[in-house]
Amino acid sequence: MKAKQSVYLDNASTTPIDGRVLSVMFPYLKSKCGNPSSLHYEGRIAKKAVEDSRINIAKVLGANNNEIIFTSGGTESDNLAIFGLARANKSKGKHIIVSCIEHKAVLDSCKRLENEGFEVTYLDVDKKGIVSLNQLKEKLKADTILVSIMYANNEIGTIQPIKKISKIIKGSKISKPIFHCDACQAVGTLTINTKDIGVDALTISSSKIYGPKGVGCLYLDSNCQIEPIIFGGGQEKGLRSGTENVASIVGFAKALSLSEMKKKSEGIRLIKLRNYFLSKIIKKIKGVSVNGDMNNRLPNNLNVSIKGVEGESLVLFLDREGICCSTGSACSSLDLNPSHVLMSIKIPIELAHCNIRFTLGRFTKKVDIDYTVNVLSKSIERIREMSF
Repeated sequence: MKAKQSVYLDNASTTPIDGRVLSVMFPYLKSKCGNPSSLHYEGRIAKKAVEDSRINIAKVLGANNNEIIFTSGGTESDNLAIFGLARANKSKGKHIIVSCIEHKAVLDSCKRLENEGFEVTYLDVDKKGIVSLNQLKEKLKADTILVSIMYANNEIGTIQPIKKISKIIKGSKISKPIFHCDACQAVGTLTINTKDIGVDALTISSSKIYGPKGVGCLYLDSNCQIEPIIFGGGQEKGLRSGTENVASIVGFAKALSLSEMKKKSEGIRLIKLRNYFLSKIIKKIKGVSVNGDMNNRLPNNLNVSIKGVEGESLVLFLDREGICCSTGSACSSLDLNPSHVLMSIKIPIELAHCNIRFTLGRFTKKVDIDYTVNVLSKSIERIREMSF
């Protein structure tokens, strides 16, 4: 049966592509088909498109053009940063520091490195999801070579004090580790000028800013040593072999430009809409608790636990009525264990299983929220009735 209305509230997982982005990609999907490594005319056109995109992205990041490495997205960029930086700098030490609420692309990479003899310290967070700055200071050692802390969490939306974290790392008299930051959720909302926030490496993804899936980049300060994790034709200065995805790179640059243009006004709009959403939910539904920090939070993120209502069941009920949302990270949707993020902020396990995440986006309107609240209320009533 066809849903009465279609409402997409899973923008933290991925965003729909903006029509303006698609329009600049189209020529490179059809007529401008050259390989950027080819010497002929079509190859040169493709090469110029990639390099122009690199220049435009570098400007947004406050970086030099040669500090932008194109990848297949956030996961690969995180993998390249963790594996590549750790392995290239192991002669200086084998100690890494990350937060316990990082994306699995970082955490799973660190666990693999532990098998290679690296020591990894996992920083605690408080009940709002903020990293302990004092613990960071305490854990820095003479052989610490890498610190990786995400800018904003993909599940609960908590924003880390990246500038303060950078100040601690850069001001350390014990060691001078490389500071990597996963900014996939922050891009399009927060300041991502690398000089301003003080990072040595930064991960961003096109799929979170209304660009195409399958493309992203790693910013890497030119003074940092790194090893590739993909080998072959030597593209991207030998750091990421493989024929460049020209159309998607062009689309990525356009999407980033559009996101930056209306970042401030869109952030204000989303905060108002999200807070309206929360007030309506609390008014109509009993047993609702917010996960994460409501002050230091991404404008579009609303993560709640609803007592007595299993999150995955609720997602399926809403899906039947045309509403798309999630119980956390889409990358971990097949994992039946409670979210490692919610466990880290000390959410009781029974409430962690009652978790649901709504993430608003560029195309979300007030009418979508009103429809969602109405369906959500009725669905919860139905689920609770079935539980007794």
